Amino acid sequence: MDAQLTPTNTANPRLGADLLLDCLFKGGARICFANPGTTELALVSALARDGRLRCVLSLFEGVCTGAADGYARVSGQVPLTLLHLGPGFANGIANLHNARRAGSRIVNLIGDHATWHLAFDAPLTSDIASLARPVSREVIYLDSPDAITSAVRQAFIATNQAEGGAATLVIPTDVVDAPAPAAAVPAEAIPYRPTPVAQGVIEAAATTLADPGETIVLLGGNALTEAGIRAGAALAAGLGGRLLMEPYPPIVTLGGDLPVVERQAYFPDDVIAQMGNARVVLAGARMPISYFGYEGWPSQLVPDERLVRLAEPGEDAVAALDALVTRLGGTPALAPQTASPVASPEPEATLTPGSVVEELLVQLPQDAIISLEGSTLGGPWLRNAHRARRHRVMTNTGGAIGQGLPCAVGAALARPEACVVSLQSDGSAQYTLQSLWTMAREGLKVTVIVAANHRYAILQTELARAAAPLDNAVIANLTRLDKPRVDWVALAQGYGVEAVCATTNAELAAALRHGLTLDGPLLIQAELP
Repeated sequence: MDAQLTPTNTANPRLGADLLLDCLFKGGARICFANPGTTELALVSALARDGRLRCVLSLFEGVCTGAADGYARVSGQVPLTLLHLGPGFANGIANLHNARRAGSRIVNLIGDHATWHLAFDAPLTSDIASLARPVSREVIYLDSPDAITSAVRQAFIATNQAEGGAATLVIPTDVVDAPAPAAAVPAEAIPYRPTPVAQGVIEAAATTLADPGETIVLLGGNALTEAGIRAGAALAAGLGGRLLMEPYPPIVTLGGDLPVVERQAYFPDDVIAQMGNARVVLAGARMPISYFGYEGWPSQLVPDERLVRLAEPGEDAVAALDALVTRLGGTPALAPQTASPVASPEPEATLTPGSVVEELLVQLPQDAIISLEGSTLGGPWLRNAHRARRHRVMTNTGGAIGQGLPCAVGAALARPEACVVSLQSDGSAQYTLQSLWTMAREGLKVTVIVAANHRYAILQTELARAAAPLDNAVIANLTRLDKPRVDWVALAQGYGVEAVCATTNAELAAALRHGLTLDGPLLIQAELP
């Protein structure tokens, strides 16, 4: 632009930045995960003047976006991120990819150069829209103060599309540093509601399922709440079938008296064996596919003719399940799930993934939240979660590693009264290690259990399946993390987090008891084979 916007003046102290925050607050935002820079100074000053939004600083943008994801999953509310130009946003894209797969509703605020400065291609100038588009429902450029109210409303509407997602506002400095239009009125919050499933779809599913046959009910999305799991279990029981959940749910309620939910397997051959010849009712879940393309195995693991598409992601799967159960003759009497006995493992024995899980089953309190990343502890936990007290679990929905620790930050801020446990593999923890600093700074009650096997275990598993020799010098060099071995206790303490190392079951039990009662974070380095 040739003409510059009117600069800040004292005659009208209400600026575009103040109006922007008014609109975001009225729309429902209550927290901002921030790593600001020079182009965000007007917004930082407005946040200080406003005082209503909780501002959480992170040392790395991937922590901001991952924490926003965790906050959205646990609270159901819309958090903000505040990021610095295109490169800063790029640092946060991986966890926004996971948030997109989770359907997490987030509004990203990205500061940009003044409109009149863009043409000069300054060092941090970039194509922000192209970076943001793949992980955003909509990318909105604020080109004038008059557009602020409508742009924020448009952003919140975009977060409600389908199963939910992020919207990104690109904010030039001169737009928010200019006087706000006097007549602007912020819009009210727009609650998210899943789309009802058409009655015809329910009738078609009932017709298909009226014929005898082996059946699997596969739950995903909003069906992974208590109500959805009970409805899914009722449908499965009425059909004499099995109840499964998608392999990487955004958040799922498990344990206590809830019905047991089997997790869909990972590798394609295991999924095909697990599904057998059953009809698969999709209730909020996507159809089973292979995580990667493996030569000789199909990508789609259940053929179309065996899929019963009851509710797509973003549709009201719980209501659809209830309606289908009623249509098929009502809810069968289900025996209440009784708690399986749990006991601490042999105290002096060395730690294994299984013994870590067994001890956590004993100690995990009611209504805890687990942020789970990695197969070392993730698989064993989800196979045994029904034996624990009622809790919720977040998993890595998009496969971009570095989600677990930031999601734990967001969960602890969303539900400060809950115990939050991060079950974290050591390789992926390095991607967003700065989360520990935010945990310490905010005094978050998070107990981090790092599965310290000092190797990329999932990669070694994949290589072994491909008959690659793990003792080959090159392969070992690319999959082992033991030269040098990472000292997680020292790293955590450097960020201000209390930390201990556990090598036996007794040491883990003592550390876990301490962490779950501590008014702040604790990291446990669990030394595993």
